This record gives sequence, C-alpha cells and structure tokens, in this order.
Amino acid sequence: MDSSKYVRYTPEQVDALERVYAECPKPTSLKRHQLIRECSLLANIDPKQIKVWFQNRRCREKQRKEASHLQTVNRKLTAMNRLLMEENDRLQKQVSHLVYDNGYMRQQLHTQVNSMTMDTCCESVVVSGQQQQQNPTPQHPQRDANNPAGLLAIAEETLAEFLSKATGTAIDWVQMIGMKPGPESIGIVAVSRNCKGVAARACGLVSLEPMKVAEILKDRPSWYRDCRCLDILSVIPTGNGGTIELIYLQTYAPTTLTSARDFWTLRYTTSLEDGSLVICERSLTSATGGPTGPPATSYVRAKMLPSGYLIRPCEGGGSIINIVDHIDLDACSVPEVLRPLYESSKILAQKMTMASFRYIRQIAQEISGEIPYAGGRQPAILRAFSQRLCRGFNNAVSGFIDDGWTIMGSDGVEDVTIAVNSSPSKFLDAQYNTLSILPTFGGVLCARASMLLQNVCPALLVRFLREHRLEWADYGVDAYSAASLKASPYAVPCARPGVFPSSQVILPLAQTVEHEEFLEVVRLEGHTFSPEDVALSRDMYLLQLCSGVEENAAGACAQLVFAHIDESFGDDAPLLPSGFSVIPLEPKSDSASAARTLDLASTLEARTGGMRPSGEVEGSNYSHRSVLTIAFQFAFENHYRDNVAAMARQYVRSIVGSVQRVAMAIAPSQLGSQLTPKSLPGSPEAITLARWICRSYKVHTGGELLQVDSQAAGDAVLKQLWHHTDSLMCCSVKMNDSAVFSFANQAGLDMLETTLLALQDIMFDKILDEAGRKVLLSEFPKIMQQGYAYLPAGLCVSSMGRPVSYEQAVAWKVLDDDCSNHCLAFMFTNWSFV
Repeated sequence: MDSSKYVRYTPEQVDALERVYAECPKPTSLKRHQLIRECSLLANIDPKQIKVWFQNRRCREKQRKEASHLQTVNRKLTAMNRLLMEENDRLQKQVSHLVYDNGYMRQQLHTQVNSMTMDTCCESVVVSGQQQQQNPTPQHPQRDANNPAGLLAIAEETLAEFLSKATGTAIDWVQMIGMKPGPESIGIVAVSRNCKGVAARACGLVSLEPMKVAEILKDRPSWYRDCRCLDILSVIPTGNGGTIELIYLQTYAPTTLTSARDFWTLRYTTSLEDGSLVICERSLTSATGGPTGPPATSYVRAKMLPSGYLIRPCEGGGSIINIVDHIDLDACSVPEVLRPLYESSKILAQKMTMASFRYIRQIAQEISGEIPYAGGRQPAILRAFSQRLCRGFNNAVSGFIDDGWTIMGSDGVEDVTIAVNSSPSKFLDAQYNTLSILPTFGGVLCARASMLLQNVCPALLVRFLREHRLEWADYGVDAYSAASLKASPYAVPCARPGVFPSSQVILPLAQTVEHEEFLEVVRLEGHTFSPEDVALSRDMYLLQLCSGVEENAAGACAQLVFAHIDESFGDDAPLLPSGFSVIPLEPKSDSASAARTLDLASTLEARTGGMRPSGEVEGSNYSHRSVLTIAFQFAFENHYRDNVAAMARQYVRSIVGSVQRVAMAIAPSQLGSQLTPKSLPGSPEAITLARWICRSYKVHTGGELLQVDSQAAGDAVLKQLWHHTDSLMCCSVKMNDSAVFSFANQAGLDMLETTLLALQDIMFDKILDEAGRKVLLSEFPKIMQQGYAYLPAGLCVSSMGRPVSYEQAVAWKVLDDDCSNHCLAFMFTNWSFV
C-alpha cells in the first residue's frame, strides 16, 4: 500500500486504535508492528499510516485540550468583565456621592462664613447644631432568642447593611496596592478609609458551586488561622427558607502583650430573588437588641459590624463571590504602640478576607486534581498539618488559662515569660497525645517574648531565619526536643550553647496556590562527636510552615513555625510547635533615636504614664515597624522542670539577641542615613575598604570605578560603591576551598541572595560553575602578576541555588595602605537571574 495515500478506517479499526491510544498515546515502531501482527483488523494497514494516525490523534487531543482551556479562560474573563463593570458602576456612584458631598460642604462653609457677621444668626446656628448632635441614636427594643420575629428583623437589617457595603457606597473603599484583578488572581481587593473600625472587601471568581462555597465559608476555623473556636449555640429556621444562628467566636491574641478577642454574633443565611446565596453576620449588642452573649473574663468583647458573603452562580459553572469583613477590635484597650495591629484594614484583609478566598481556591484545585500529592499524602492531610502547626503556636502565644497554662515566677527580668501546662491533652488533640506515655512526663513548658522591630521587612526577616537556622538555633536544644518524642528519651536537661554545629536540608512538601505559604520537612544533619555525645549525632527532622515571605504583600503577617518529628512522620505524629511571628505595623512618625531594635516591654513601660521619654523628640522621618513574637515549647519530665525552665529562658534570650543582630544587619535604611555597614571581625572599616577597592582598581586598570575620586570623603566613596549598579564583592586572596567573602555591595548581596551578616558563610568556589572555576584558576597567576584580569561571560549560583548570568567579570587585587595584598575584588557586570 502507498503510505502517502489517504486511508479510510472502518469503525472497528478506529475502536482498536483508540484502545491502544488509551494505554499508550505514543507507541514505538516496535509497538506499532506488534499491533499490526496481533490485530487482524489492521493487517492491511501500512505501519507508516499507523504512525500518522497516532500523530493526528495526539494533535486532535492537544487541540481539544487547548480549546477547552480557552473556553474556560473565556468564561472567567466574561465573569471578571462583569465584576469590573459592577465595580465601575459602584465607583461612579461613589464619585457622584463625593461630588454631592463636596458641593454641600462648600455651601455649608459659605453659609457659616456669612453668618459670622450676625451674632444672632451665629447663635442660632450653634444651637441648631447642638440640638442635632443631642438627638439620641434610636435604640432597638430588647429581643431574645424566644422571639424569632425580633431576630428576623435584626437579620434583615444586617442583610440590607451588608449589601450596601458589598455592592454599594456605604463604605469608602480604596483598592489595595498590588492587587491586580484577573482570571487567575484573587480578584478585586479593597480596604476601608475613614470608617468605624476596620473593613476589607474582595470580589472574585472561584470554580466551585455556590452551596459548596457557602459550606466552606461558614466553617471559619478551617481557614481563619486566628480563630480558636466557633460555637453555634442556637439555630432558628426562618419563614423564607433561611436560617438564623447565634454564634460565639473566640480568636487568638496576635502577641503575648495583648488580650484575646471574642464575638457574640447573629448569622443569617438566605437566598435572594436572583438565586444568589447570602451569609451575613453582625454582633448582638444593646443597640441592636437580641439576647446577651456568654460572658468570658479572659477576653475583650469585640464587635462585628454587618459583614458577610454574597455568592452568585457563574455562567458555565463556578461562583462569583463578594466578601465584606468589618469589625471593631476595641483598639483603645491596648497600649498605644500596639494599636496599629487593631487599626489596620490591610492586616484584616490579609488575615481574613484574602485568606478565605485563597482557601476556597485551594480546595477547588484539590478537587479538580490540579494539585499533585506530595510524598503520597493527600492534600487534606497536609492542610491538617499546617493547621495543627498554626493552632499549636497560637495556643502557646495566647496561653489560655482554661487550656491549663499557668505562669511561672520570673528571675527578676521580665523579658521572657515562662508558662507551664501540665495537661497537654487540652491543646494536643487526644489522638495525637503520645507524649503522655512517658512514665515521668510532667507537662509542656513555653518560653515566649515579644519585640518591637524598626525598619525591618517582616518577609525578609522570616526568610533569613528560615534559610540561616545556624545563626540562631542550638543543636543541643534541638536534640532535647527531638528526644522528648521518644518513649525513653535521651535526657538533655540543659542546653550546651554553640558546641553542636549542624547543617540543614529543606525538603519541600506542599505549597498553596499563590505560594504565600509552604509546608516542608527540614533535616538537621548530625555529626560525629565524642563518645559521650554519640547519641546526639543522628539526623533530626522538623515539620516547618513558612508564610508571608512575599515582600510586596501589604499587611501580611510573616510566620515561621516548626515542630520536631521522628523519622516515621505518621499522619498522627505529635506536634509541639515553636517559632516566630512578625506582624507589620502601619508606618508612623517616630523619633530619630528609635532607628534600632527595641524591647517592646521597655517601650510599653516608658509610655505607661503618657509622657514622652526624656530626650525623645518628634522627627520627620517615617519608619516601618513590626512586632515580633517568639514562642518555644518543650516537653519536660517532672524532676527536670526547673532545669528545663532555666534552659528555655536562656535559650529564648539568646535567640532575641540573635534576632536583634540580624535585624540591625538587614535594616535597609542604615546605609542611607548616618550609619554604615558594620565590618566583619578582622576586616578594616567599611570606609577604608571602599577607598582601597577604588584606588586599587585605578592603579591596576587605569580606569575609574566610581564617579567620585578615591581620595574624596570616605562617606561619598562608600555610598557610591554601595549603590553601584554592578555586583561588587571581595574575598580572601587564597583560591581554594577556604576562600570566603568578606564584603559585597547591595547589588552583590542581591545577586548572592544573602545579607552582610551571612556573607562570611559563603565559600567563593561554591558560587561559580565548573567552567567559571576553570577560567578563574587559569587566570589566577595573571591576576597575581599584573594585578587584574578580565573574565568572560558565564554563570554563577546564588546562595539559594538560583543560576545567575553575567556578561563580564573583572578581578583585581586590593592593596592596603602598605601596598600589601589585602583581598581580591570581583565586579560582575549586567548580571541577571536565569
């Protein structure tokens, strides 16, 4: 048969080929010949024609998938266009209101100015204004749960107010920076401006049906990490097919220095005439009427103003969701320095509004099979691990009395609080509580502290703590925590600081849709020690959760939480979480003397009396501040409690010191102000080194490295070197494994993805690929003889393992004032991440 001739297949032949295609879409030549031999229906078909059929079949399959994908994207774009049109209509209404308000204000000002010339008119205006202000706010009659009609009236009022916020102009919304609407994004996210309390609003698309979305959103503890518990105390059906629920909600405290909040609310679920589902909620108070909620002495009662979810079916499947969160957290009840935590709509948007959207999208992708299993574990199991880590850490930070926590006496210094819990079953799920099998198990101890950070990006700090564990962690303490998981632990009642070095290997486990949170296993590699320490030489494992490391996410809380696990890592593994939480505060004016890391407790003490500390003046500079909370938990045996408490207190104090050093090193504003980068031990001052680098470059190459003269003021030379667009770095003169970096400018740190503090831990040969190392070794004699050499374009690797390309590199000897070799300098031009 001529292979170029068109072949018309019979239905039976097509069925036979389809069966093979289902098993193997791309059969080899041997497989095709075998198919012809074994299938009599295809005996007269040329193998080349069979090959063409499979090629065409794969092409049709690809086209079908692409067409389906394009249809899905088109449906999303159509729905997003509808959302944008609705948002545009709302903005037009808002503009109209603002224009009207502006005209009204102008008229009022004009009237008041004219009336100032007439005393009687002026008195009349004032009296009239006073009378208007004295009009009491109408109070609703007290309504209780035995009067469904009264509760339904509250519910209908809540529904109307919620819809006016979700789709109307009841609140002046401002879109959050960086939140660009699109078919694959969360959607349109906005925060309130000039309203009572804090509010956030979002609208977007999800590929789940409205009923499933409603079920997820009503289960607030599953996606709201700050939710401690949610109790539905009463469910009342309404005549229109809806339900009214009376809910008591408890939330965790964000830091160790504030009280937790609770809510007493009415939640109303109903359907609108257009088929949309609505879930709206508000607090029941004396002003709204309704029954009085349960008392709680350990909490501050917060208010939820009309909030909720509008869920509309989307053409072609899925849902369009409008979310409004509006709460009043009673910010006046907390110290002034911490009020931004309770007055930030951006924090509310990140923690509640966007968190709910992200969770729904995560569930949708899991249901559709778009998220692969990691290590054979289902996504639901991995989500459960994440929730348990967050929940355990939040419990440790809040230390609720009804969970069994009691405060131990301090050693006279109040920087670290020690709390003890002798009933861990209260906060460790019963099925996970295997710690109690130890015959001498005494309980769990938590050491916690809070700090105020200045000019430190929370995302950057948490990323550093994650990637450079050796900068703050102690191997002996890790060994003690790992041993407590065993039935017969190797007792390490006291830490031996700094004598057990280890290295870490991070093994990815799972991540959320937008990569704002990821779960991983960290292997701490043990080393060989003296015979008495041989039990400590084994590898240890941590289950670790990291979130909020995106620097551009306004209001995002950055968190690093981990717990020791054993090698088996079962789904019911006991977890005792410890870690760090960094919450950004709104930028505010502060004194020039506050450009450093402060202890939060001392700051609060200084401001208790309402007086500004001596020497503190108002400054015009604005600094970004954040609150760091540290909590570390340890299981202990009865006879070791005091020893473990002393160890934990000292350990957390050492961590506080490490974090302070890291914060000072990574603060971006230090170089731009009066401060300069701190030199490493054994190195010259930064200004002197900068002068040596520039002078040596001119001596060897004959060219100028900077625009300023190398003999100019040291400050000017250092600043230009620091902000130079090319990557500049220095290392020791030796070209072997011991050559380490001693200095890098900002571009160099960016290229290496590190900080000045961690720079000295990076070996020079580790950043070059094999070709780069060969070129450098061949050029090294030339560098030492004539003082410099030009290296060709190539690749290197950052400390995070990312490849970096550069067009050219220059290497030269840096000479000190005695013309002795001090170090080697390298400049990588036009570098970029591959």
